Amino acid sequence: MRTFTYERAKSPAEAAAAVARNPGARFIAGGTNLLDLMKLEIETPAHLVDVNRLELDRIEATKDGGLRIGALVRNTDLAADKRVRKDYGVLSRALLAGASGQLRNKATTAGNLLQRTRCPYFYDTAQPCNKRTPGSGCSAIGGFSRPLAVIGSSDQCIATHPSDMAVAMRVLDAVVETVRPNGETRAIPIADFHRLPEKTPAVETVLAPGELITAVTLPAPVGGKQVYRKVRDRASYAFALVSVAAVVQPDGGGRAAFGGVAHRPWRVEAAEAAMPRGAKAVTDQVFAGARPTEQNAFKLVLAERTLGSVLAEARG
Repeated sequence: MRTFTYERAKSPAEAAAAVARNPGARFIAGGTNLLDLMKLEIETPAHLVDVNRLELDRIEATKDGGLRIGALVRNTDLAADKRVRKDYGVLSRALLAGASGQLRNKATTAGNLLQRTRCPYFYDTAQPCNKRTPGSGCSAIGGFSRPLAVIGSSDQCIATHPSDMAVAMRVLDAVVETVRPNGETRAIPIADFHRLPEKTPAVETVLAPGELITAVTLPAPVGGKQVYRKVRDRASYAFALVSVAAVVQPDGGGRAAFGGVAHRPWRVEAAEAAMPRGAKAVTDQVFAGARPTEQNAFKLVLAERTLGSVLAEARG
């Protein structure tokens, strides 16, 4: 690990300004992803701004009946919150499907959204990777691609986003709240938060330099039967090959978002009108234009069957 300087921020705006004025600086909270990347010298920040003492660790009701989740709320606390378990069950289930209890005790809401890919070539510094070193090439294209993206990829990158929580947030229409270095705030719909790789796979979100996530807001509960199903190579502590976060209403309609298939949580709202007709009617639209490799084409069938299993469970 390379040497770095360190400071503790006293306010969100101060934290954002500190990162903005230090080239190569990073925020640190739980550190469950960042510290691993620093040890491997994939991330080499010259300066760390600790945000753990900011008062961003509360879950509060909003005026419209939703919840505002502070950026520093730990995954364990969010999954266990009675309001989340009652009204946003898909979120609680997604959190419990991710990582170990020890990691959930440290990992934060904002950090979970900002996880970097687990593509094996991203972690292998001896291999070219456009996400790690822009312009160097993508070793996964033509290489080992079984766990990687089948849709939304580009000729620069076929990595996937690893978060379980983000898939549930996407199906719930969450909104990400931020503060910029100049103190301005903004609200970003999660549908717009993560970028597709296109020509710049190293740019993973729409956050500006120094912009700090302060909270994630959930709208009023949508009801219905909420299910999160994660299919992986082993029963625990593994990232999704395919995951489905779904809200199924009594009339058969609902919502569905998919994880493990793209550079961001994948949801096509227009396809959800087909949910009463079954999983294939939905996935045919959701994965229209998919570009799987020979090694991961199975994910298209797996996504259909996983959604079918979720719909069967939701409908009893």
